[in-house]
Formats: sequence, C-alpha cells, structure tokens
Amino acid sequence: MPKEEGMSKRQIRREQQRRAEQRSRWIVIGLVVVGALLLAFVFIYPNLQPVGAIATPSAAAPVRPQAKDNASGDPNAPIKIEEFSDFQCPYCARFSAQTEAQLLDAYVATGKVYFVYRSFGEFVGPESRAAAEAAYCAGDQNKFWEMHDLLFANQKGENIGDFTNKRLTAFAEMLKLDMGKFQTCFNGGTYNTRIDQDGTDGLASGVKATPSFVITYAVNGQIKTDLIEGALPFGDFQTKIDAALAEMGK
Repeated sequence: MPKEEGMSKRQIRREQQRRAEQRSRWIVIGLVVVGALLLAFVFIYPNLQPVGAIATPSAAAPVRPQAKDNASGDPNAPIKIEEFSDFQCPYCARFSAQTEAQLLDAYVATGKVYFVYRSFGEFVGPESRAAAEAAYCAGDQNKFWEMHDLLFANQKGENIGDFTNKRLTAFAEMLKLDMGKFQTCFNGGTYNTRIDQDGTDGLASGVKATPSFVITYAVNGQIKTDLIEGALPFGDFQTKIDAALAEMGK
C-alpha cells in the first residue's frame, strides 16, 4: 500500500519534500565519496606502479673538492656561486652533464669558487619537491652529490612518475643509505622548510627560471652580485668569474 494513502495533501507534500531532500543528501554524499576516491587514486596510483629500471649516471662523477652536504669547495673562497636548479628541469641536467665538471676543475678545485646547489622550491611541480627532499636527506649521510647525479640520470620528463616516493626510496637503497634514517627524514618532510626557503631566496635574487646561478663576491667590503641565467657554455661562466676576480684584484 502506498505510504501516501490516508494522508492529507499537506502531509503528502511534506513526505515528497522529505524524500527529495534525502535523495539530494545521498547524491551529495555519493559525489563526495567519488571525489575522495579519485583524489586518493591520483596520489596513490603512481606509488603502486613498479619502480622500473633505474639508470646510472652515464659518465664518471665529477671530482667535487671538499664536498659537504649540497656544497663543494672552500667556504672561504672569494666567490660564491649558488645554483638554483630543479631535478626535473632538462636544462639543469644539461648543465650538470656538460658544464659543471669544467667549473669544478677550473675554479672550485683551485679555491676561487665555493659552489652550492639549491632547489628552486616546487618550480616544475610536486616531483621537484620530492626529488629535492630526497637529495637533502641523502646529504645527511654525505651522499647529496651521489643522489644529485642519480636523479639527473633518471630524469625523462616533468611530473610523469620519474620521482615518485617509491622510486626515490629505490634510489636511496641503490646508494646504500641507512634506510631507517632516510625514511625518517624523507617521510617526515624534514627539509620542506628549506626547500620553500630556496624558492624564496631565488626569487629575491632575481631568479626566474632554472638553472640560474647567483654569483656573490666582495670588493673593498662591498657585497656584489651577478646572475647567470640558463645552461650556458663554460666560457660564459669563465667570463663572469674572471671579471669578478679582476674586480677584486685577484
């Protein structure tokens, strides 16, 4: 027997309204559940995929004098160069493969330049942050530069799963890191603030894209800066550095 039988018109309208409201609530709940499932899929699916093949750096790692954490060279060198980079940036990989070793040999090894690698926040996307976090955490175990080279060797695109948490963990295992310490650092977001500060400092220095290089030196007590933008050939770095050294009388 229909529920409306024996009910007044007002009661019937109320009952119909109640049913309509109930249907609306269920629709809203259904949409929320579907949205939550889709969101979970977006974040979880990449880490459910197989790790896949891990490439090793194709060339011998450059000699990085006095390497410590994300820096190389004498901290008291007359010139400091900060590279603002992104492990997903193909031009950053080009600098690492084609120019960095020459810069290290000519100026870092000779005590003229103190070279520091810094991220540029989340410039290309979320995998940029994850990769930077992994590198900084590897630095805690004196393997920053090894992770740096491994990350660039495995860069194939932007936010396509090259640097999922699962793959970054596999990189750490390949480098024989203490995985307990690495996981505590990486999963705990230990360097989130540092990565944010990298981005802030880069913007404050005029960095607009990666890679960019901030050159800092002092002339008669006055701090001066210069900026190199892009993965330029070694000769461009040489011109800037030699000009700074000449200005300092060195």
